Parts: sequence; C-alpha cells; structure tokens
Amino acid sequence: MTDHYATLGLRSDATLADIKKAFRQQASLHHPDRNAAANAAARFRAVQEAYEVLSDAAKRQAYDDNRRRNLLDNPLDTAREIWQHYFDPLLRHAQDTKSPRP
Repeated sequence: MTDHYATLGLRSDATLADIKKAFRQQASLHHPDRNAAANAAARFRAVQEAYEVLSDAAKRQAYDDNRRRNLLDNPLDTAREIWQHYFDPLLRHAQDTKSPRP
C-alpha cells in the first residue's frame, strides 16, 4: 500500500493547507519538465495521486480508515481499539448472561 503522507513528506495529522503546500513543492521538484531524472515522471504521478486522495475529505477518510486497519499508524493503539470495539462488548455480554451461583 502506498503511503500518501510519506509521498508528500507529511505526517498523518497534516491540515489541508499543509497538504496543498507540500503538493506544490513536490510537484515542482518532480515535474518532468523541470527534472531530468529517469523516475521523475513516476514520482510526479505519485505526488498527484497522493494529493488527489488527501485533498478530498471523503477519499482521505477512507484512506485513513484503511491505513489504520493495515496497522500503519500505531499498531498498539489499533490493537487496543479493535479489542475495545469487538471483544469488550462480547465479554460484558457473556458476564451479563451468566446465571448467578447460589
């Protein structure tokens, strides 16, 4: 999975203004008309794709959700969140349905 934040050189808590600024910098750096490197066109396309995803609120939310599911951000926090949302309710339900012992 491509890390769009890394492509733009950003942290995952970047604002829209940060994303736009990073896009402009990276796009001018990797634009094939300005950069003669063999991989300039590929890097420019990657920068464009990252900007398209991160600048759109709905696409960014979906990307961030998928990123969390893939444990790219913080594996410990993600595991804790999974435990709390899935297993804690099951355990509470199991305790609530137990019949009291005489």
